[in-house]
Formats: sequence, C-alpha cells, structure tokens
Amino acid sequence: MKYLKNFIVGFLVSFVGSIPLGYLNFIGFEIYNKSNFTQLLYYLFGVVIIEAIVISSTFYFANKLLLNPKLKKYISIFSIVFLIFIAIYFYPSEYKKIENNNHAVTFLMYPPFIIGLILSSLNFAQIPFWFSWNIFLVNENYISSDKNIGFIYILGTIIGTFFGMLLLVLGLKKITNQGIISDNFISNNIWIIFFGLAIFQLFQLLKTRKS
Repeated sequence: MKYLKNFIVGFLVSFVGSIPLGYLNFIGFEIYNKSNFTQLLYYLFGVVIIEAIVISSTFYFANKLLLNPKLKKYISIFSIVFLIFIAIYFYPSEYKKIENNNHAVTFLMYPPFIIGLILSSLNFAQIPFWFSWNIFLVNENYISSDKNIGFIYILGTIIGTFFGMLLLVLGLKKITNQGIISDNFISNNIWIIFFGLAIFQLFQLLKTRKS
C-alpha cells in the first residue's frame, strides 16, 4: 500500500505542477508545431531526466536540509533574468520577419533531446519547488522517506511530469488545429508569455521580501 501511495502522490504533485504554462511547455509546443510527435517525445525525455536528478537529490536530503533563504532568492533572480532572456530571444523583430528566420526554427537545428536537457538544467526554479514539496510530503507522512519506497515516489513524479507536459502540448496543438488560435499566434506572441512569467516571478520575489 505504501508503494502505491508514494506513486500516486508523486504522480499527482508532478502532473498538476507541470500543467501551468511554463516556458518548458511552450518550447515543447514549438518543437511539436515545427517538427513532429517523435521529436516532442525526445524533448520531454530530456526534460524529465534532469527533473529526475533534481527530485532525487532534493528528496534524499529533505529530512536533513532546509533550503537557504538567500540561495532561494538567488535562484529566483536567475529565473527572472533567464525568462527575460528567453522573451528577448523569441521577440519577433522586423528583421526576423523579412528574413523569415524564426527563432523557434533555429531551435530545431539542435536535437530536441539535448534542448530538453539544457533548458531543464537551467530551470533552477524547480529546486525550491521540489525542496518545499518533498519536505512537506515527508513531514506530513504523505510519503515514506525510505529509500526503496522513495524510488517509487520519484518514478511517479517523473511519469506525472511527462504526461502533464505531453497533454498540455497536445491540447495547445488541438486548439491551433481547430482554428481557435492561429498556427503562428503562439510563435509570434510567446515572448509576451515569457515576459509575463518573469514579471510574475519578480512580483513573488518582492512579496516574499516584504513578508
């Protein structure tokens, strides 16, 4: 029963956590939109491999360590700067339109699996996210901290992230196919989403500092 409980809790936390429209999801949509389903799967595999390492590390230290508030602040600052950089990267300038050199297409020059590994590695915001969740779940006895059973929890989180991101990307693709949103709408406006995420994280950082 403990094995099943650990798996379900891990799956649910990760599945729900992957649904919000983060930059990893939108990059996945761009890859799928510009290539095919197989390339999307390679990308997702790259993402979840790094996340598995992060979750494993934070899980096994959850009982021993508390995340340093100063480190958490630096991680938040880096995430904000990184999101702004991504927003600038995807900004559709007039020169890019004339040259038909969409940055999303440039991404496809690299293997999607490598893109997933790199972008997931730069997603430092997942460290405090999983640190907080793992400490909470262990302390409240929602999951067992035993190493053997903990592996099942980590497996659940990996599967949850994979299918959460996959369903979101497929959902966005279906919306564009039905004409609710044009094919190029997200590609042309994705920089706004990234910039908005950066502003939101900045607001959260300032709110935390005031409290």
